[in-house]
Amino acid sequence: MTRTDGVTLTGATWVKSSYSQNGGNCVEVAPDFPGVVPVRDSKDPEGPALVFTSDAWRSFVAAVAAGEL
Repeated sequence: MTRTDGVTLTGATWVKSSYSQNGGNCVEVAPDFPGVVPVRDSKDPEGPALVFTSDAWRSFVAAVAAGEL
């Protein structure tokens, strides 16, 4: 799969959150892409993926951890 931003996700290694004990409602990330973090819905692995900059993803994760979201 190649996205319009030029990131090719074919062959990506997807990692599910260790917090996915809630019945499988979780996201997966592909951590091996410099500068970006591809994210997809674990329930729909063949569906679309979103690609965030690494800075945006870190900010999102920090906000969730701080209870801001």
